[in-house]
Amino acid sequence: MRLVKLIANLGYGSRKEIQTAIKNGWVTDRDGNTLKATSQTPHEDILFDDEPLDPAPGMVLAMNKPLGYTCSTNDQGKLVYDLLPDRYRMRKPVLSTIGRLDKETSGLLLFTDDGTFLHKVISPKANVGKVYEVTLDRPMKGNETALFASGEMMLESEDKPLKPAMLEVLDDTHARVILHEGRYHQVRRMFAATGNHVTNLSRTQIGGLSLGCLEDGQWRMLDEADKARIFEG
Repeated sequence: MRLVKLIANLGYGSRKEIQTAIKNGWVTDRDGNTLKATSQTPHEDILFDDEPLDPAPGMVLAMNKPLGYTCSTNDQGKLVYDLLPDRYRMRKPVLSTIGRLDKETSGLLLFTDDGTFLHKVISPKANVGKVYEVTLDRPMKGNETALFASGEMMLESEDKPLKPAMLEVLDDTHARVILHEGRYHQVRRMFAATGNHVTNLSRTQIGGLSLGCLEDGQWRMLDEADKARIFEG
């Protein structure tokens, strides 16, 4: 039954469905030998319907989240999970986003089924920076860089100042912002506090990991070097 539980937990079907798949000969090893429920075959050598199994728990994905998608498993409308294989929603442990991007924000979004890794990334102790590209409705006033970096900036309805953030002015209405915390709609609210409005927002980097060549809606599996890069920079 170990093989049945393994494949079912990867989201390929219920245990009953996986038992049927094994009986039908759909689960084999790399040499084409049909496996049984009692087979003790290494994960990396198991094929389901002639395709290698998805990675074991500990999987980390990077996606270029498009505009209009919500970071949820069950909200109305378009969900980021719609862009992944259906079985990924059924994995145990659950595949979760590492932080969120709101519906009107695009860019780099991470997923994992490793709770320890998730909390390591979002922990304040890790001090992982997040880089955002911003387009504004009107020209900046000129004092935003100093204000964002002050460590004294307060957001409406909050009683704790923001951590210092770096603002790089690209031109009058375009900027790059680096945050080391993740409050609700933080970048939008920071510019709103200066009397400006964000018209386009995209996250391009988390730690030392950049969006790279991923197009809208594309995703890729991260290897160990990629995961380590998140904690660099």
